[in-house]
Amino acid sequence: MVVVIDYQAGNIGSILNMLRKIGAPAKISEKPEDILQAEKLILPGVGAFDYGMTKLREAGLLPALQQRAIEDKTPILGICLGAQLMCRRSEEGVLPGLGWIEADVRRFPPVVEDRRYPVSHMGWDVVNVVKPSRLTTQWPEESRFYFVHSYHIQCDHADDVLMENSYGVKFHSAFERDNIIGVQFHPEKSHKFGKRLLENFINLY
Repeated sequence: MVVVIDYQAGNIGSILNMLRKIGAPAKISEKPEDILQAEKLILPGVGAFDYGMTKLREAGLLPALQQRAIEDKTPILGICLGAQLMCRRSEEGVLPGLGWIEADVRRFPPVVEDRRYPVSHMGWDVVNVVKPSRLTTQWPEESRFYFVHSYHIQCDHADDVLMENSYGVKFHSAFERDNIIGVQFHPEKSHKFGKRLLENFINLY
């Protein structure tokens, strides 16, 4: 069973709908006991970093998440804000993140080399895959995903970086370390490309 974690940080029904389309047994839950029994976990999210961390704490989910991700090595996929929360900290807030990946979250600069970049980075973009991964098995060439974010992830270690993109500055659009995976884009809004990514996460991890 795949558990999509509900911590009141965004509409997650579209993720569940996509999982149903690929035939994955899944449910939305805010209960620690469901997280502790899940075969795989998805941590979604939209909105502000501190809001997300506060909601996880208020829901009493941090101990269960820590056990599954770090101790049990349960496959867990962070999406958008969910991926950012896996990092150490964000320039958007003051609260520490989960700290599962050695990375920080930074705001996009509005001007780079005299060129103006509207913030947020929004729309479809082709991702550059930089290391082999089960997540990208049998991908179409030039796989495109839907982005909407004002802050971007920067990993400390190149070995953790799975995908890169540029928007004024180069940023890490996906990371993977062992069982911990994060993607900045929204696979549930990315049609056949997102469907393939979620299928690979469900079937190959």
